[in-house]
Amino acid sequence: MASLSTLGARIYRGETAYDFVGRRKFWYAVSILLVIVSLTGLGVRGLFLGVEFQGGAVFTVPASAELSTDDGRRIAEEASGNDARVQELGSGALRVQVTGLDTDESDTVRAAIADEVGLQPTEIDAELVGPSWGQQMTTKAFQGMIVFLVLVTIYLAFAFEWRMSLAALVAMAFDLLVTVGVYALVGFEVTPGSVVGLLTILGYSLYDTVVVFDKVQEKTRIVLKQSRYTYGELANQGINSVVVRSINTSVTALLPVAGLLFIGTGLLAGGMLKDIALPLFVGLAAGTFSSIFIATPLVVDFRLRDPEIAAHNRRILDKRAERGTPAPSPAAHGRIEDDGSGEAGDAADADGTGPVGTAAVPAPGNGGDNDGSGETGDYVTVQRRQPVSRARGRGRPSGKRR
Repeated sequence: MASLSTLGARIYRGETAYDFVGRRKFWYAVSILLVIVSLTGLGVRGLFLGVEFQGGAVFTVPASAELSTDDGRRIAEEASGNDARVQELGSGALRVQVTGLDTDESDTVRAAIADEVGLQPTEIDAELVGPSWGQQMTTKAFQGMIVFLVLVTIYLAFAFEWRMSLAALVAMAFDLLVTVGVYALVGFEVTPGSVVGLLTILGYSLYDTVVVFDKVQEKTRIVLKQSRYTYGELANQGINSVVVRSINTSVTALLPVAGLLFIGTGLLAGGMLKDIALPLFVGLAAGTFSSIFIATPLVVDFRLRDPEIAAHNRRILDKRAERGTPAPSPAAHGRIEDDGSGEAGDAADADGTGPVGTAAVPAPGNGGDNDGSGETGDYVTVQRRQPVSRARGRGRPSGKRR
């Protein structure tokens, strides 16, 4: 089996293709499993909302106090009666956060910490956030997300079609659920920085999905003008045309975000870097997955409910069954030529010319089909056109003697 790098290069050059649409039921199962794990994490552990969302107090103990995180948590919880979060800052100081405190309770906790470390209460910095301000932050965050989703739905419905708009919303919902589930499982605090990260990954997920949809729409535009390929086969060609680009873009974006997450958390003790980097890291990975394995396969399922598309697919499958021929599998970057005769040509190069070569693509014969029925096959070798070299013969001696 070729390495991943070699396989990626072959897919990029159009020498091979992966049946994303045919194996969509498997990827649906993987997606549902991830959603179940995320919902379980939310139900069992829940989200720890910061003081910005539910009010409370934040105490900063100087590094000179030499207070451990366990002692700081114990003192704050005993003095307040509420759960406390303690975080060591990069300077060696401790950040003690206790939610649901008013002014008097905040002074009590501050005095208890100062008494434990032998400092004056005024030497411990304290910030008090009222619950009304936190409620306002939560409301504004939800309003911003709803407005974003409405605008995205309208844009996709006009730019593409309503089926793609609905599939993109499902993909973004998947990204949100997985990211929030990871937050619950890891136990990170939800802060305004986390909300910024969530909104950012929604935009990136939309960008990645639109890139894939644009190529799928280009491939499937002539689906009813030809009688060689089903809608699912053409959509699968579209995904293969951009999958390498999508993965490369995501990996390039994940590397600096991973640096922010692991360096910010491990060396700089978190803070705003961690709050933004974690949702970005998880969301970028989930967005790439959903744009490839969820969005377009859902569009195919929606389109198969269209009577016109369903009848077109049946005619193609019946014709193949009568002839006893397997479904053609053009290379990933091939172009379907429409000559107006109702028949589509083989996969062609960029200008539709050139000699025919070979390319390995998924075969529908061994337990698979490329018509969007949910099954796939092995790789086979099929014909593919290669561009003619216009420089052939140039610079060669003519054979004339002087």
